[in-house]
Amino acid sequence: MSEIPKTAAETTVNSPWPVRLLSENIARYVSRMSTLWVEGQVVQLNRRPGARVAFLTLRDVEADMSLTVTLRANILNAAGADLSPGARVVVRATPTFWTGRGSLQLEASEIQAVGLGALLARIEQLRQTLAAEGLFDVERKKALPFLPQRIGLIVAREGQAEHDVVVNARARWPQAQFEIRQVAVQGQYAVGQVSKALAELDAHPDVDVIVIARGGGGVEDLLPFSNESLIRAVAAASTPVVSAIGHEQDSPLLDHVADLRASTPTDAARKIVPDVAEERREVTTALHRIRRALSTRIASEQQHLDALRNRPALANPLTLFDEREEQILAHRDRARRAFAAHLSQEKLHISHLRSQVRALSPQSTLDRGYAIVTTKAGDVVRNWDQTEAGAELKVRLAAGSLDATVSATHDEDKAG
Repeated sequence: MSEIPKTAAETTVNSPWPVRLLSENIARYVSRMSTLWVEGQVVQLNRRPGARVAFLTLRDVEADMSLTVTLRANILNAAGADLSPGARVVVRATPTFWTGRGSLQLEASEIQAVGLGALLARIEQLRQTLAAEGLFDVERKKALPFLPQRIGLIVAREGQAEHDVVVNARARWPQAQFEIRQVAVQGQYAVGQVSKALAELDAHPDVDVIVIARGGGGVEDLLPFSNESLIRAVAAASTPVVSAIGHEQDSPLLDHVADLRASTPTDAARKIVPDVAEERREVTTALHRIRRALSTRIASEQQHLDALRNRPALANPLTLFDEREEQILAHRDRARRAFAAHLSQEKLHISHLRSQVRALSPQSTLDRGYAIVTTKAGDVVRNWDQTEAGAELKVRLAAGSLDATVSATHDEDKAG
């Protein structure tokens, strides 16, 4: 016979542990666990008269998990009559593993019912924690559509809340369409079923708004709607969520995280769809206002047109041309007068310049008795040494000219 492995990691298909060894090792491991406090809900209680030991089944308040708890009858009696099935309790117990049955159970040394005050204190502490995280902030809340294509509704099976929402919503908008999920709305299954329904409706492509409705109840009945996992699921939903839990005075944490709180399921119906009769009245009123505004505008424009038509320019269009003709003629006359004055002034200026030019011209010099002497080649003779005796010269006078022959030349400076 092969040697039995010492540890679980050493086991193989050819060298397995026998069931008894696995069970003993689990019991040994569990026995090393410390005594602890655990919370749950009593779903079954077996207490026989005269028996020294009682048994109860403790279920998780959210998940479908349970453990058997054994405790002495005197411990159970000391806890009082609040430990009936459905009660929420905390148990101080030591985990034990029964090797024969292969089952885990708790051996309780103390049990206490969780009172309403303690539950409310926990809810308030959770509210403060979630508020500090911003899950209740107004900025993160999503607006509801004016007219949802399809309304997701999470309600109890055969509950009044479904009737209140559906009937009142269709009374306001007869074409309202619903996608309904009937779930447990109290007890240990409520959180899981509501969360699952919320996820389904949030993923539905036609659902534009989700209503979670319940027709009131005691504080204990509304506890699932203050559950942290459900609150976080609502906060993470991409579809707007309306909370319609309980009555006006009820305020589970779902009311704070929802995008809109309705005081009752009937109030939710009023808030998720418009009233078709009211909308028609508003449309009719708007049409009347539009007609009045249009009539007033037409009358005002007609008065404006009448005023334009009565203006002299429109009554006799030629009047405008006559006025413009008179203006053009006046401008033309002024232009002619200005041009004539300018022309006269320029004539005087030219006459003055002509007189100056004449006074400075060679002819004027000749008229005063001077003459211009040029050589036969036409060069002007200015000095005595430009010619010589016997040279032929031409003398231009004020009137006519002379041909002359030089008899002698003189240097006047030397002669003097």
